[in-house]
Amino acid sequence: MKTFVVLAVSTVLVSIFFCPMVMAAPSMPDGLQMVQPDPSLPKELSAFFGKWQGTANPESFFVIVEKIDEEKASLWVWYYGFETPVSTWTRREAQVIKERGIYKLWYPGRYGTSVYTLKGEYLDLAGVGRLRRVP
Repeated sequence: MKTFVVLAVSTVLVSIFFCPMVMAAPSMPDGLQMVQPDPSLPKELSAFFGKWQGTANPESFFVIVEKIDEEKASLWVWYYGFETPVSTWTRREAQVIKERGIYKLWYPGRYGTSVYTLKGEYLDLAGVGRLRRVP
């Protein structure tokens, strides 16, 4: 019984001390050059610009919309999880599309098409992930 208690307490302590490190944001990608959107860009589209963090299929995701205009967006994508124990930043060029009056960012991803849509203060990843804006 004593061994069980020690193992249980050890597991909890390891989780408390080490899990926050796993969830910490990665260092910024080399070559990142944030370009402010043109002021004439619709606000619904310029709202994509910036840094986002969240989860999707239970991986941790970080997305940076580095540059955006009415036709395309330059993105940096990083993910970490059970299926991807090691991750690096990946550069993506997304198309800007508008469906039924809603702007979306679209690009071919690892498991098919990745589509980002703004839903209030969150960036939705094809209904399987939700990211929030970070500084």
